[in-house]
Amino acid sequence: MFYQPKLKAIHVAVLMTLANSPQLMAAEETKGDATAQQSTAAELPEVTVQSSVEESAYQPLTTTTAAKIKAPLRDIPQTVNVITQKLIQDQGAQSLQDVLRNVPGVGFSNGDGQRDQVNIRGFSAIADQFVDGIRDDALYFRDLANVEQVEVLKGPAAVLYGRGSSGGIINRITKKPHDKAAGSLTTTVGSYDFYRVDADVNQPLGDTAALRIIGAKQDSHSFRKEDFVEREFIAPSLSLNLSDATKLTLQLEHLDDKRLNDFGVPAINGRPVSVSRKTYYGSSNGAKDDYVESKMTAGTAVLEHSFNDDVKIRNAFRTYQYDLDRNNTVATRVNSGANPTINRRYSTVQREEDGYFNQTDLTFKANGLGFEHSVLLGVEIGRQVKDNTNGDFTNPGAVSLYNPVLPRSKRTGFTLTADTTGISETKGFYAQDLVTLSKNWKALVGARYDIFDQNAEDHRAKTQFSRVDKEVSPRAGLVYQPNDFVSLYGSYTKSFQPSQENFTLAKNNAQLAPEETTNYEVGAKMDFLDGNLSTMVSLYRLERTNIKSADPAAPTVLLPVGEQRTDGLELSMAGKLAKGWDVTAGYAYMDAEITNSPSKVSVPITPVFSVPIEGNRPSLTPRHSANIWLTHRFTSGFGVGAGAVFVGDQYTSVSNAVKLPGYTRFDASAYYETKNYDLKLTVNNIFDKEYFISAHGGADLYNTYGAPRSAMLSLKLKY
Repeated sequence: MFYQPKLKAIHVAVLMTLANSPQLMAAEETKGDATAQQSTAAELPEVTVQSSVEESAYQPLTTTTAAKIKAPLRDIPQTVNVITQKLIQDQGAQSLQDVLRNVPGVGFSNGDGQRDQVNIRGFSAIADQFVDGIRDDALYFRDLANVEQVEVLKGPAAVLYGRGSSGGIINRITKKPHDKAAGSLTTTVGSYDFYRVDADVNQPLGDTAALRIIGAKQDSHSFRKEDFVEREFIAPSLSLNLSDATKLTLQLEHLDDKRLNDFGVPAINGRPVSVSRKTYYGSSNGAKDDYVESKMTAGTAVLEHSFNDDVKIRNAFRTYQYDLDRNNTVATRVNSGANPTINRRYSTVQREEDGYFNQTDLTFKANGLGFEHSVLLGVEIGRQVKDNTNGDFTNPGAVSLYNPVLPRSKRTGFTLTADTTGISETKGFYAQDLVTLSKNWKALVGARYDIFDQNAEDHRAKTQFSRVDKEVSPRAGLVYQPNDFVSLYGSYTKSFQPSQENFTLAKNNAQLAPEETTNYEVGAKMDFLDGNLSTMVSLYRLERTNIKSADPAAPTVLLPVGEQRTDGLELSMAGKLAKGWDVTAGYAYMDAEITNSPSKVSVPITPVFSVPIEGNRPSLTPRHSANIWLTHRFTSGFGVGAGAVFVGDQYTSVSNAVKLPGYTRFDASAYYETKNYDLKLTVNNIFDKEYFISAHGGADLYNTYGAPRSAMLSLKLKY
């Protein structure tokens, strides 16, 4: 949010003027605030104020995700959570899930053991992943080696990003080449045979170019039987200053990730089965039979040109190719009784995707109708082709629920269950205006018009489906800033979710109009301790209508009659409590409910039964959740950090038949930083709490244990 600098060696007369003019003080720090800058220039045209700013490690000041232009967080009438690079490093985060523990209102799915997947404010965000503002919806586990920070925009974001985004979007900001020679090599070892090496080298090439190469290699196991991860990642990038006004950035990423496809443990008697945390229900040779391998290659070219200080154009092009080889032995039903067993299925998913997106954004500042405007005009085009083949192998047989003796799953007797191709083409046109109405009032308004063309072919049935959705996604927000430390806001946003948003168009959804999500939000963003501590509070109602629900008379037929609502409260803070003390914390309350649906879902626990879902709580949506992390940095280079994560009870699916108990987990880190090296120890789950961190979200039999107490030690050499 906004940061208030400490002033040094300022003439008494200037200090008195600033003391009586908060708007002038804001101008010195928030350079993007055109109103404040002009006010400063008008009132003190010949005074240069020197200041010393020590920005907090955890306190973000601006966002590029919320408006697609760099803007102060205090000017955005919507909730935005930013996880900085320093916080990621201090916590020793190794996955996107580790990073998002710092974001209130996020629930975790195990993603079929193959991908990053979360719920935001009670709604699945399976396809709401972005990188530098460009869609990245392939189903894989992202690597953090090339991530500078992560920004989460809450609520619908279709006004800028198109389809999807009911609860929000997750945008990874990547590391870019810069003009200073620097490099680092980090080696990390940890519990359960965890080994990882990261390298980051940046080299200027004369005065007009810079090359950066980032790489990582990981080989690890875990507390789960058969579990393993083998990962290789590389990301070279090149920055070219073609002229004083024109810059070209080229980036390439390649990831090869192979791991156990682990669906966790089944459930019985309304909760996950009570077995050892290491218990696995797949093949006795998981590395050979139950693995998932994802290969992701993406290239990006960004061309930026400034006509002058007020008019800029940016074109970003990204193309990608994604291949998935997934094989898994999973539970299909729990058979109750004196000696309960589980039925299992051995299956495979083969997925190939390729596509591209191109965004052209024109931004300019202007005066009109007596107001100051920061305008964004944009066009996006994109195309994605997704081929998917599913099949089952010979039934691997039932095993004991409590003491499974695992045979090998056999790749024989293959039966094809799905063979589809889906092609999606996007054309989006958007406009946005951040308006300074007066010294104290600002507005953010915009709209996007999408033409989303969907085509699909079922190769087994030799049938084709298509539809075109044309949707307008509006946004309107008003901000009142009575002084430099307080922003009060209200906003309205809307998005749409077409039938081929995540998966291939099919017979039962090809004729259905998109689902629609609307968010109403009011909030306050306030700074304390002379601007060193930023806080946010928001109240919202998030409603999704036209949800596709199964017809009770014909379960394979979908009806557009479902509705879901989340009423919520979010609190967060980030910044500096005192010299050397950094903090980030958050709390979320979510009252979520499926308010209208004729559907019933089956619970695969003998005796199998069906339950209506109307009135139920959405899956992976705890009513209460909270997080805190506090770090103290000593002047000697030593530092310590500690924190906790609290998650209330939550349901594994909309059936509400199985509940994950709530938990509180404590973590800590200690480190020593010097000019040439850093040494860090991280201990997670200090008190060895037994808990479930995630579930499938759409089924009751796939529940994931959180890791027991574990430690990681890393050494970073740098220059």
